Amino acid sequence: MSNRNISMLCDFYEFTMAAGYFHEGLHKRNVYFDVIFRNVPDGGGFAIAAGLEQVIDFISNLRFTEDDITYLRAKKLFDESFLNYLKDLKFTGDIYAVPEGTPVFPNEPILTVKATAIEAQIIETAVLLALNHQSLIATKANRIVRAAHGRDILEFGSRRAPGVDGAVLGARAAYIGGCVGTSCTMTDIEHDIPASGTMAHSWVQNFESEYDAFATYCSLYPNNATLLVDTYNTLKSGVPNAIRAIKEILLPQGIKQFAIRLDSGDIAYLSKKARLMLDEAGLNECKIVATNSLDEYIIRDLILQGAMVDVFGVGERLITAKSDPVFGGVYKLVAIEDEEGKIVPKIKKSESITKITIPHFKKLYRYYDKDSCMALADELCVYDETVDDTLPRTIFNPYETWKTKTLTNFSAKVLQVPVFLAGKLVYKLPDVHSIKEYCKEQVAHLWDEVKRFENPHIYYVDLSKKLWDIKQMLLKEDD
Repeated sequence: MSNRNISMLCDFYEFTMAAGYFHEGLHKRNVYFDVIFRNVPDGGGFAIAAGLEQVIDFISNLRFTEDDITYLRAKKLFDESFLNYLKDLKFTGDIYAVPEGTPVFPNEPILTVKATAIEAQIIETAVLLALNHQSLIATKANRIVRAAHGRDILEFGSRRAPGVDGAVLGARAAYIGGCVGTSCTMTDIEHDIPASGTMAHSWVQNFESEYDAFATYCSLYPNNATLLVDTYNTLKSGVPNAIRAIKEILLPQGIKQFAIRLDSGDIAYLSKKARLMLDEAGLNECKIVATNSLDEYIIRDLILQGAMVDVFGVGERLITAKSDPVFGGVYKLVAIEDEEGKIVPKIKKSESITKITIPHFKKLYRYYDKDSCMALADELCVYDETVDDTLPRTIFNPYETWKTKTLTNFSAKVLQVPVFLAGKLVYKLPDVHSIKEYCKEQVAHLWDEVKRFENPHIYYVDLSKKLWDIKQMLLKEDD
């Protein structure tokens, strides 16, 4: 499947709608779509946007091959004029997006597409796939990293990931969210994210004794020795044999970096006992790594119990976001252009309030306190509005509209940046290490109350008066 054309990664109804637009003469009209999400996974206070690099790669390579056209022709739904149109299709529109690593909130446009109807429709599935998957994993990783309070988190989930891309791009997203590395070698090759690892229980079992397994590994890889001590009996044999191997093989070489790994049992108890044993042996520099079905809640509890763990390896509960495995991003039409080029706002109504969309081509502002640099609120404005941050601004709570805050000493920043303009890539992609640092910096601008795991403070995301009035007007209109 290495020669598959990712442009065909779209729900089939994108093609039926596209053909309909073509035959109704709507295919040349510009439309506007927003990618939004409605709920933060795990009931958190914010999410982390990720996946834009893969969206860019998809858009840059959008095309339909002769094989694709042959497949569509065989469906006997599409005439030759439409299929000929698809042969020459390339993305010629505009895309605006928040940079990867940005903290985002429900109903904010993570990405906005302005393009002709067919171009905008055809890219929907792939755009959502990239943003939904990586935003989900980056958000989960950030929760886990924050739970560790400065201790390193390694992503160890490849064997439990949903497929190849789930493993590789999941590890990329986890790194953006704050992990320091991965066990996935392919992610290191393709995305320059440090891959590491040492031994499994099978290594220990393949030797005559546990000590032989440790000594051999230390001899072969003296600068990469993390010894797995729970194959037989952690405290009676595992830790003592690790201490012996370290003292006999590594210390004589002047090596000071090594570790033991706990993968089962009562991690809090075992890590404390192991720490005492290591320190009594003079191995104060030896780190303790813990693995075994960890997540943010278990890590938080281990730390509260005084666990002496320096590094956590997190697998299935991170790479699958097991506790809440769907990000829920959607792709919604918010405006069209009429024959004169005027932008006409559109709204999706629903009996479910959460599914009513925010209409129009918009700007997304974030307001920061000038003294503390902390994020105060976000505001959605109509595309042609400009916020004057020298004047006071009143912001409403999105869920309890009688609650307001008036901002005075603040600065305003437009969050979305141009990515494609007239089909040309205008955004310089940062490397993944820069994205990770950016994410860390931006999360630091959020108040601790917003970062709570349970009952986080609701961050204010308001609509400008102009946008609010447009939304209310559209809601009152008859269909």
